[in-house]
Amino acid sequence: GEGRGCFCSFVFLGFDPFWSKPDPNISVHTNNPDLTPCFQNTILAWIPSIYLWAVLPFYLLYLKRYRRGYIVLSMLSRFKTIFGVLLWCVCWADLFFSFHELLQSKTPPPVYFVTPLIVGIAMVLATVLIQYERLRGVQSSGVLIIFWFLSVLCAVGPFRSKIMAATAQGQIKDRFRFTTFYSYFALILIELILSCFKENPPFFSPVNSDPNPCPELNSGFLSKITFWWFTSMAILGYKRPLEDKDLWSLNKDDISSIIVQQLHKEWDKQKDEWKQKEDVAYVKTSNHVLNHVGDDPEEAEVLIRDKRQHKEPSFLKALLRTFGPYFLIGSFYKLIQDLLSFVNPQLLSVLIGFIKDKDAPSWWGFLIAALMFFSAVLQTIILHQHFQYCFVTGMRLRTGITGMIYRKSLVITNSAKRSSTVGEIVNLMSVDAQRFMDLVTFLNMLWSAPLQICLALYFLWQTLGPSVLAGVAVMILLIPLNAAIAIKTRAFQVEQMRYKDSRIKLMNEILNGIKVLKLYAWEPSFQEKVLEIRKNELRVLKKAAYLNSLSTFAWISAPFLVALTTFAVYVSVDENNILDAEKAFVSLSLFNILRFPLNMLPQVISNLAQTSVSLKRIQQFLSHDELDPNCVETTVVTPACFLHSIHLLVPSGSLVAVVGHVGCGKSSLVSALLGEMEKLEGHVAVKGSVAYVPQQAWIQNATLKDNILFGQQHNEQKYQNVLEACALKTDLEVLPGGDHTEIGEKGINLSGGQRQRVSLARAVFSDADVYLLDDPLSAVDSHVAKHIFDNVIGPEGALKGKTRMLVTHGITFLPQVDHIVVLVDGKVSEMGSYQELLKQNGAFAEFLRNYAPDEDTEEDELTSTLRKERKYNENNQGVCVTKEGSWTVMQLSNSESIFYTLNVVDAQFLLCFTHLQVKLTVFWQYMKAVGLVTSLIICFLYCCQNAAAIGANVWLSDWTNEPVINGTQHNTSMRIGVYAALGLLQGLIVLISSFTLAMGGINAAQTLHAVLLENKFHTPQSFFDTTPTGRIINRFSKDIYVIDEVIPPTILMFLGTFFTSVSTMLVIISSTPLFAVVIIPLAIVYFFVQRFYVATSRQLKRLESVSRSPIYSHFSETITGASVIRAYGREHSFVSLNDLKVDENQKSYFPTIISNRWLGVRIELIGNFVVLFAALFAVLGKNSLNAGLVGLSVSYALQVTMSLNWMVRMTSDLESNIVAVERVKEYSETETEAPWIIEDKRPPEDWPTQGEVEFVDYSVRYRKGMDLVLKGLSLRVKGGEKIGIVGRTGAGKSSMTLCLFRILEAVKGEIKIDGVRISEIGLHDLRSKITIIPQDPVLFSGTLRMNLDPFNKYSEDEIWKALELSHLKKFVSSKPDMLEYECSEGGENLSVGQRQLVCLARALLRKTRILVLDEATAAIDLETDDLIQMTIRTQFEDCTVLTIAHRLNTIMDYTRVLVLDKGTIAEFDTPSSLIASRGVFYGMAKDAGLA
Repeated sequence: GEGRGCFCSFVFLGFDPFWSKPDPNISVHTNNPDLTPCFQNTILAWIPSIYLWAVLPFYLLYLKRYRRGYIVLSMLSRFKTIFGVLLWCVCWADLFFSFHELLQSKTPPPVYFVTPLIVGIAMVLATVLIQYERLRGVQSSGVLIIFWFLSVLCAVGPFRSKIMAATAQGQIKDRFRFTTFYSYFALILIELILSCFKENPPFFSPVNSDPNPCPELNSGFLSKITFWWFTSMAILGYKRPLEDKDLWSLNKDDISSIIVQQLHKEWDKQKDEWKQKEDVAYVKTSNHVLNHVGDDPEEAEVLIRDKRQHKEPSFLKALLRTFGPYFLIGSFYKLIQDLLSFVNPQLLSVLIGFIKDKDAPSWWGFLIAALMFFSAVLQTIILHQHFQYCFVTGMRLRTGITGMIYRKSLVITNSAKRSSTVGEIVNLMSVDAQRFMDLVTFLNMLWSAPLQICLALYFLWQTLGPSVLAGVAVMILLIPLNAAIAIKTRAFQVEQMRYKDSRIKLMNEILNGIKVLKLYAWEPSFQEKVLEIRKNELRVLKKAAYLNSLSTFAWISAPFLVALTTFAVYVSVDENNILDAEKAFVSLSLFNILRFPLNMLPQVISNLAQTSVSLKRIQQFLSHDELDPNCVETTVVTPACFLHSIHLLVPSGSLVAVVGHVGCGKSSLVSALLGEMEKLEGHVAVKGSVAYVPQQAWIQNATLKDNILFGQQHNEQKYQNVLEACALKTDLEVLPGGDHTEIGEKGINLSGGQRQRVSLARAVFSDADVYLLDDPLSAVDSHVAKHIFDNVIGPEGALKGKTRMLVTHGITFLPQVDHIVVLVDGKVSEMGSYQELLKQNGAFAEFLRNYAPDEDTEEDELTSTLRKERKYNENNQGVCVTKEGSWTVMQLSNSESIFYTLNVVDAQFLLCFTHLQVKLTVFWQYMKAVGLVTSLIICFLYCCQNAAAIGANVWLSDWTNEPVINGTQHNTSMRIGVYAALGLLQGLIVLISSFTLAMGGINAAQTLHAVLLENKFHTPQSFFDTTPTGRIINRFSKDIYVIDEVIPPTILMFLGTFFTSVSTMLVIISSTPLFAVVIIPLAIVYFFVQRFYVATSRQLKRLESVSRSPIYSHFSETITGASVIRAYGREHSFVSLNDLKVDENQKSYFPTIISNRWLGVRIELIGNFVVLFAALFAVLGKNSLNAGLVGLSVSYALQVTMSLNWMVRMTSDLESNIVAVERVKEYSETETEAPWIIEDKRPPEDWPTQGEVEFVDYSVRYRKGMDLVLKGLSLRVKGGEKIGIVGRTGAGKSSMTLCLFRILEAVKGEIKIDGVRISEIGLHDLRSKITIIPQDPVLFSGTLRMNLDPFNKYSEDEIWKALELSHLKKFVSSKPDMLEYECSEGGENLSVGQRQLVCLARALLRKTRILVLDEATAAIDLETDDLIQMTIRTQFEDCTVLTIAHRLNTIMDYTRVLVLDKGTIAEFDTPSSLIASRGVFYGMAKDAGLA
């Protein structure tokens, strides 16, 4: 290097050969390399400074915007600064020493001036930066850590060479510079160590107020890039189950209120821009039309088209502006990572070259190994930073979109709301927002995949030339194959979903009507139906499994096929093409890189298509019209006109009733006053605050108390008064938790009347000025309505003195109101007081006539309907009427609360299980379900598959070592043949094994489901009474789904990754046996990381899914109650409640993301160590190894990270999913009832001939641990007798019938029918010989015929005869389908009376000697009742009839009446003698007006 020599020696001249290489003889080809002093003093010394200067401008910009308060000056900071100043002094000492030399007329080379100057300035900058960062509140600086690291790295070379020079010469030439250099080295080393420690948190930082801040904020740079700060949670989750309070608070930038605010701002900007454009376009066209300028139609068209282009404001732009910048940082990381991923294949080729060259100095090898490790580590760190940015962007996107949709739903107009159902709007929030989140993670693949593909092809072309194209062609051909498979799979999924839904629907019906099935002994027929659907479902699953194993085959064989075609073409094209280790293994590792982008690209594109649809839907929703907040003035009351020019003035403090026919606009009037209607013209004003009671009560999913308070301050006295006035006191006594009862969604556990009263109580409590009551009295029964009118609405009620507007249908209260407004077709037809309007004899008088043709009858009619309603409604409101009735209500009100508490219990229960590591027994059970032989075969096949894969690669490495003779290799065709054979064998085995596994999985699913179903049909009734249906259905839907579709692919992936990892280790050990030593510590670290991750991530997932559903349920609730929320002016608190719920969910989602990053960094580090040691040992054993083996072992090591990473994920998934097997097992092993048929104890065919029933000292209880319901009952009923059973609620009437059917088993005593003890025969033999007409008629969805005769054992004629006798013939024959008429779920499309008659028809068909009739509690309708009684008297003349009577007139002509009281017989005699004896029965008859 002449010129450089000059620069470094004396004159500042000749820059031409500046970049001339360092002298190769000194630096490369020795075992003791050294760099030229010139190179050391220039390039090496300048690198850190160049880096710092390049980064500084950007970093300062960032710091300007970064404000977290300043950090108080600490010892650490002081030391850093002192050492920085010292460094600066050291550098400048060098500089001054050079000047000193100049003065002494020694001419030092210019480099001795330049370098100290440059380095000195860099040190000054670094020192200043330390302080500036402190003032800005940066706790740990990445920029400086990298700077010090580079400085140390660059100083290591000179450090070594200076020592070498000194030892070589035996003395130190340049004493001064020698000293300064070593003090410089010591100082930068100290600085590096110091900068790794972090400062205290900034002063005045907002974090202090936070109970559980996220440690990320205060963690150091190194902790951030390795996600070390997450470790505390990983350990906590391993020690004990995580709870909500363990989760960290969200970072400031992730909180929904802040994100949504930013997004809203951007969206408003978009809308404003759009408005302006639209206005401009509009003005243009209108001018045109007005002035008729130039009769040029095209010009006008252009303008109109122009207007059309800006049809809607773009939501996408708003999203990009809000989240784009943050996301781009992630994209930048991705770019670096893509470039880095191509470094290792290049290093591999250098390494193989090094192994071939037996003379090369060994330090080369170590350097290559170190570089491989370093580049891999860097790649890991950068990749996970990229993922972090992407996932956080995705999370913020979901937050933002959710918040926007929620806020919009509160201001959207009613007409816009009608254009989409509640379900669709909720889907926008759940499905569409989720799609955005999923897309963002892989969005970068859109540019990164093509980039990776191009780079890989470029490098491959360099290695193998044009023959690469053959391999690429194969890859491209595989894409349509995969696409076709995906499309077909999707079709199968849809079909299978259909079967699954129908199966779940059927199961739901079965579980709801299980009691009826038991009474009729119909279980086998329904079991058949379920299994039939299940068979179809599994058939589709099997088809999907064939396809899946094909796609697995394609995925696993693809890299191999590509390699095969490429190598075959390469070798055959030209004899002189030699396949050596370098070419073969470098191209293999490049093909592996290619595999990922090629597979991802189609997926990303299809995702993008779906997301664009979602975007359109969201944009459309957000562009809907909004309500004008100013369309109702809330100041002065003036006449208002709306609907059809209505003029209406309501004086303050008066009670106005609005009446009119259905659909004449009464509710619209109220809506208009609330500002819910779109106002065309005119003026609406309401004075003061408003309270609103809608027609359909809107109840929140909260406690009863919260529903009434609705965000107001609690005031006990006032609260109690309100409860009293709204007649809620009695209901509170019935509800399980009083006013703290959790009310289910849509008020599911309250009756209609109760809901309406709660809604009214909310209004009364809110203490507003104006009350708009939209028909609040229609849902409650009359006596309650009267109470409410008197105590709340009326002149003396709680609201007296307020302005009240009451929409009503009832006419009872009209005389007591101040004004009446009569609406006809949206116009006010008359107004005035009751008396005035009656005199006018107009529309109002006609309205009264319609509703009440005659005063006297009106009274009677009212009382009779009242009586009916009362009977019915009381039952509804949980005022106990019968044992059965009260029980159903209690069950209703409890089921929800049970459901909630159970969810919690379930979760706890699951935890203790999963915590004990899902016991091996569960895996064992699953293996048994799959079949032990099958399980072993699967494992064996996996071993073979990996053996074949290794075989192919070993063969390849052997092939590459074949000696080259005259520039060609021999027997290439044999080599290619064997390679192809081994590879295809591997593919074939993959196909077989994945197929066997899928079949095994389906078999397991089939057996597990069959056993569960069998058990559930044999389970005693008491189980169904105590277990919420939801939980049983969950076993059949969620858990069976997991067993069907989640476990098999998870096992497939797990086995695949497991065997790949093992085979990698084997290959490396066989080529370099030393590696075995390293495996053990790595395996231990791996095991611990895996255990921590699995435990923590499973619980985070659980917390995340638990906190997700409240968001959606709260949202759907808000949509339905939007008008109420607006009327009370509670929008803000609802918005903040929604934000809170979203934040709660993101609080558990954020750690889930981090846990994956944490795991990824750690596992990939282990993988990188595998690479490092594989390369190192290859270098160490260089003399005994050939190039092929090294290529083999290192290229295997390069792939291992992927499989290690997936193995942990799969273990985690497997452990959380195998729980499903356990839960299904648990429900397949509950206790069962007696066998259905006992072969050697079957009664005769025609039994019972007499129909004689005898109870002998019979006692029974509902469940273990409860009191006896019947105590020592003894009675005898002769054949053909008609017995009525009466008694108060809870006397045991229903229990008697249940005992006959052995739904309840005896505690002691027995029942005999015709002398046969019923406890000794099979349940079906017993139940099919007794007929029952149950209390609540249950129908199943299916044809009418199926509902009458599920076993198809009666002829059509018999069925028609039964229908005729049960008065249904006319109805059925009028339907086009006749007997094939489809009943909907629960028989919804038949009236209640018709359902009762269907039950009667069932009884007539079966017609046995004993009939049990359990009367319906409430008079469904008297007509049906009479029909049933009449038919029974004629058709069942010679049978024994037992009737549980609620209305005594039906049994007055029975042979005997049994009066029960508290489970014992009070009286048993003929009705006439019972009345004569003036006992209990007489009292009851007297009440009913029969005595």
